[in-house]
Amino acid sequence: MSTVKVQYAKTHLSALLSSVEDGKEVTIARGDRPVARLVPIEPPSERELGFVPYQVPEEFFEPLDEEELDLWEGRA
Repeated sequence: MSTVKVQYAKTHLSALLSSVEDGKEVTIARGDRPVARLVPIEPPSERELGFVPYQVPEEFFEPLDEEELDLWEGRA
């Protein structure tokens, strides 16, 4: 892990981000006091579809009555 000053981080941010993409950690310090750390993030994991136990009720598939259909189509 390397430590850099704020001014260096401002002028070399792209290079620091490349280092982080390579798996390194960078600490940014204001004076001698560390204030932030750049670390690689974990890629998001794949989510399985259908992970919520839910059943669509049968009445969902029934046709809408004329009044409700008008509301959905903006004719009200």
